[in-house]
Amino acid sequence: MNLRVLPTVLLASVLAIVSVGCNSAPGKPKPGLTEEAIRPDQVADFNTLYSQNCAACHGEYGRNGAAISLANPLYLSFAGPDNLQRIVSNGVPGTMMPGFAKSAGGMLTDQQINILIHGMVQNWSKPLLLNGQDLPKYAVSLPANTARGQEAFGASCASCHGADGTGSSSKWKLGSLVDAAYLSLISDQGLRSIVVAGKQEQGMPDYRSHSGHALTDQEITDIVAWLASHRTATPGQIYQQHP
Repeated sequence: MNLRVLPTVLLASVLAIVSVGCNSAPGKPKPGLTEEAIRPDQVADFNTLYSQNCAACHGEYGRNGAAISLANPLYLSFAGPDNLQRIVSNGVPGTMMPGFAKSAGGMLTDQQINILIHGMVQNWSKPLLLNGQDLPKYAVSLPANTARGQEAFGASCASCHGADGTGSSSKWKLGSLVDAAYLSLISDQGLRSIVVAGKQEQGMPDYRSHSGHALTDQEITDIVAWLASHRTATPGQIYQQHP
């Protein structure tokens, strides 16, 4: 090779290598991509936020999850936006529900939580569902009586859940509501919400359809108190302390 041509060839080779390297530099958008990745705290789409933060427990479309169905219009009306905001932001102490707000150690901004709540209400609520009926209060406002609660449970819930709440061998094959492990995973408010809103996807009626009559606020309060009375201090443990 002509020695006078060699520098030109080397320079062309170096430029070619640099060009290839720049085209594949880490972080550089690839050809054909029209959207750049956005930061997690900038996600503002309800479906994306719900899928990433809520679907694992509450179900892909707000139902059929391990936790309470959020796509239940009666539950959304019962809880209301303010309570939903507080629950999503701060979580529920003593349960598996964490706080998602950054102020509570979570990953979501206040704006993202607002998008979640607005999306639930917009997509899944039915304002005319109650036809002007008054719902029971979300929080307990009456003194509870466990003896009356057992009677109310027997009259309104035993046909499916068994007289003692330990389950039923009927076609629904329902598990125990008084199992200590189950009660350790759900709060009193969670029990109250299920009694009021029901579980439509599992055939459980809401508070208006128990044994042909609507449960009163007092009956709901008493039933929840009776169920909660079965909690143990050390669920799943044979001994209170090691023998």
